[in-house]
Amino acid sequence: MNATRPKPQLAPSLLASDFANLQAEVERLADSAADWLHCDVMDGRFVPNISFGVPVLEAIARYAKQPLDVHLMIESPQDYLHAIRDAGASSITVHYEACPHLHRVVQQIKKLGCKACVALNPATPVSLLEDIAPDLDMVLVMSVNPGFGGQTFIPNTLRKVAALKELLVDCGSPALIEIDGGVSSDNAAALVQAGADVLVAGSFVFSGGDPVGTLAKLRQQVDEVEY
Repeated sequence: MNATRPKPQLAPSLLASDFANLQAEVERLADSAADWLHCDVMDGRFVPNISFGVPVLEAIARYAKQPLDVHLMIESPQDYLHAIRDAGASSITVHYEACPHLHRVVQQIKKLGCKACVALNPATPVSLLEDIAPDLDMVLVMSVNPGFGGQTFIPNTLRKVAALKELLVDCGSPALIEIDGGVSSDNAAALVQAGADVLVAGSFVFSGGDPVGTLAKLRQQVDEVEY
């Protein structure tokens, strides 16, 4: 592993956890290999699904030991930034496709003291971030179409991550690259090799009944990647 590059971060997605026992799910991740907790907020308009909102984020934050990585898959995200920050978000991700005034929204997130992140849908090219990349803390690459967990990883994501990494280097941007959708032991190493810094995993982590053990194995796998 390149000593100058930080180790990959793991961010289990709580969208795939047991909502009936959400406190227990969050508490058992406290001493796991999870670096962040990924929280997907959906409004049923920007994406064809509804998940949870501010009250649930507040409840998660009361029991979480890891920072909350909040992914807003909603229309007009700028209207909710203060509430999301106050609910406990450490980083806030908005979609490029949902923000006609993206620079303004990024600056609003930064003024709130959160990390500012922008997500790209699978069909959105990374080149569109060229002018905003220097202002970002992270770029989230959707490796499935947003809205539902358990989808199949889109193979073209690997090429997209490599292209994004090149763009960020050329722009002098310190932004991390986060991958969300279909991440598993089958593609984690290849994603890290391509340039990914943060891996979001939902169904892969929670579906087997042992998220702590699954995260430990995933941690070992990505830490052994040579790049």
